[in-house]
Amino acid sequence: MNKVLIFIAFLAVSLNGAIAKEGMTLEDISKVSSVGTMKISPDGQWVAFTKSKPRTPYKDDDGRAWAELYLVSTKQGAKPRPFITGKVNIGGVSWSNDSKKIYYTAKRNDDKKSTLYAIPVDGGESQKVLSYENGVGSYSLNHNGTKVVFIAKEKKPKHIEKLSKKGFKAKVYEEDIQINHLWLADITQAEPKAKKINFNNHVVTASFSPIKDELLIQSSPTSLIDDVLMKKTLQLIDLKGKVKTRFKTEGKQGKAIWATDGKLIAFLGANDYNDPTAGALYVANARNGKIAKRKNNKDSHIMDLAWLGNDVYFIEHKDAESRVVRSDGTVNTTLVPYGNGIQVAMSLASDGQLALKTNTANHPNEVYLMDKRVTDSNTWFADLEFGKQEVFNYRAQDGLDLQGVLVYPVNYKKGKKYPMIAFVHGGPEAHRSNGWNTRYADPIQVAAAQGYVSFIPNYRGSTGRGDEFARADQHAYADPEFTDIVDGKNALVKAGVVDVEKVGITGGSYGGFATAWSATALSEHYAAGVMFVGISNQLSKFGTTDIPNEMHAVHARAWPWDDFQWMLERSPIYHVKKAKTPLLIMHGENDTRVHPSQSMELYRYLKTIDQAPVRLVLYPGEGHGNRKAAAQLDYSMRLMRWMEHYLKGNGGKPPQYDLEHEKQLESDKKDK
Repeated sequence: MNKVLIFIAFLAVSLNGAIAKEGMTLEDISKVSSVGTMKISPDGQWVAFTKSKPRTPYKDDDGRAWAELYLVSTKQGAKPRPFITGKVNIGGVSWSNDSKKIYYTAKRNDDKKSTLYAIPVDGGESQKVLSYENGVGSYSLNHNGTKVVFIAKEKKPKHIEKLSKKGFKAKVYEEDIQINHLWLADITQAEPKAKKINFNNHVVTASFSPIKDELLIQSSPTSLIDDVLMKKTLQLIDLKGKVKTRFKTEGKQGKAIWATDGKLIAFLGANDYNDPTAGALYVANARNGKIAKRKNNKDSHIMDLAWLGNDVYFIEHKDAESRVVRSDGTVNTTLVPYGNGIQVAMSLASDGQLALKTNTANHPNEVYLMDKRVTDSNTWFADLEFGKQEVFNYRAQDGLDLQGVLVYPVNYKKGKKYPMIAFVHGGPEAHRSNGWNTRYADPIQVAAAQGYVSFIPNYRGSTGRGDEFARADQHAYADPEFTDIVDGKNALVKAGVVDVEKVGITGGSYGGFATAWSATALSEHYAAGVMFVGISNQLSKFGTTDIPNEMHAVHARAWPWDDFQWMLERSPIYHVKKAKTPLLIMHGENDTRVHPSQSMELYRYLKTIDQAPVRLVLYPGEGHGNRKAAAQLDYSMRLMRWMEHYLKGNGGKPPQYDLEHEKQLESDKKDK
C-alpha cells in the first residue's frame, strides 16, 4: 500500500519537483484580472494604468468588476505599485503636462456623481479638481493645464421626479432622450464652475489642441447608437462652440487625435458608407480640412493610433496576429513585428517611449514597453496548465482560404478524437486573434481543461483581412459565412482531431445568429448549441433593434420591404423544421441591440415543433451581454453543463434547469 502511495505521489510531481498543474475552472475565470486604461507619462518615466478587480460571486454584492489605479516605472525591472485600490472605479486616466500628476475620474467618499481628481506621482492624497451636478464624463485638459472640457448630460428637470411619484412615467420612444453636451471649466479657480459650450449636437469625444484652446470634436445628430455609429462627424471648434474646420467623412469613424504640433489630425475611418469598419488611417489638415489616406485596409485593419512629430504610430491587425508600425507618410517602419502578442491599445511619450496594452495566448491584457512585458495581473496563472493554442488555416467549400484559432485540450494526445466546441465571434465585423480568448461567454481554457477542442473561426465578414473580406457577408447572410464554420469543423474531423458526432457551437450577438442558424438550417452538423443574445428573425430584428441603419448599410444592404422573402429565408425561424440540435438560448432582458423577443420567438417555435430539446434563460437587468459577476458565472456554468450533457453525456432531456446556487452560499457560510 505504501509503495502505491509513493508511486502516485511521484506521478504528481514533475521532473523539476513542482506539483502537477491543473487546468482552468469556471471559478478561475471569475477572478481573472486585466489591464484596462493605460497612459504613459509625457516624460516617458511612468505608466499609469487601471487594473480590474473582479467581484467574488456568492461573497461580494453583485456588480461589475472594480477598477483600481496602479503606477509602474519604465525602468527595467520595475514593479507596479498600487495607487488607489479597494472598492473603487477609476476612469479617465490622464497626465499633467509636467508628468507630476495623474488625473482621473471616480466617485469617492461622499461623491454622488463622477468627479475629476488629481493625485501627485511622488506621494500625497488625491485632490478634487472639478465636480458637476450630473457627473464629469470623458474630459480633456488644455495645453497649459488651466482649463478642462468634459462631456455630460444636463440635469433632468425636478418636475420629472415629482411627476414620476404621482405615476406619470410615460416614455416617448426615441424622442425623450438626452444628448451629451460639452462643458468648460477654469480649474485654476478655487471652486471651478462648469459652463456649457454652445454646441448643439450629441458630443461623442472632445480633445484640446496640444498648442492652443481649440477642440477636436466627434459628434452625431442624436445620442441614438445608430446615429453614433453611422452619422458621426468630425470638426474643430473654438471654446464658444463656433465651428472652425469641418472634415468631410463618410461612414463609420474611429479614434481621432491631434498631431504633436496641432497642425494635422489623424483618425480611423471607413472607405465609404458601406464599409463595415473604421479600419483605414487618414490624416487631415486642421486648417483647411483636406484629408489624405495614409494607410489603407486592403488586407488588414488599423486598431489604434498615436502621433509624435511627423510620425503616426499605429497597431495593425492582420489575420490572427498584430504588429506596431511607425509611418512618416512615405515609409512604414515595423517597431513590434507580428508574433509578439496581440496589441490592442497604445500610449506614446514625448521622448518616443511607447507603452502598449498587449495580450497573448497565456495571459489577458498587460502593460508592455514595446515587446517587453512589465505587469503580471494574474501571478496565480503559474499554477495552471493551459491548452496549446495555434492558428488554424483551412479552405472553404468555394475555395476561399480561411483562418481561425485552435485550442487543444490540456494533455492532448495525437491520434485521439475529441469533442469540439466552436466559439463564434459576433459583429461580424470583428475577429479573434492568436491572443487571450478566454472570458465568461467563451470559457475556452476551461473547455481545454475539460477535454474539448475549441475552434474559433474568423469566417467571411470578419475583420483583420481587409475591406473586401469584411464585406463578403453583405446581402449574403448565413450562407456561405456560416458554412465556413462547418468547413473548419470538417477539416478538423479529417485531420483526426475531432469526433464528428460530438461537435457543439456557441456565440453571442451575430455569433448567436450563427448558433441559431447552425442549430436549424445546419442542424445535421451539430450535437449541441448555446445561443446568446442572438438573431432568429431578420425581419423582426429590423423592427426591434436600435441599429437599423447600421444593419442596412454594412450588413443586409437592403431593407425588409425591399426583399421580405430573402430576409425570411435567411432567418433561423424559417428552418425550424430541420432542427434536431439541442439548443440552450440565453438573453439579457434589457437588450436593445438584439431584442430579447428574438430569443423568445425562436424558443417558442422550437418548443412548439418539439423536435429537439430547447431552453430559454433570461437575465434581468442585463443588456447585450452580461456585465455583472453573478450573471456571468451563471451563464458560463449553464453553457458548459449543456455541452457536457450533450457532447459527453447521455443527452436526451435537458439537464436540470436549477443550478442550485444556494448550495454554494451554504458552503461559503461553513467556510466562514
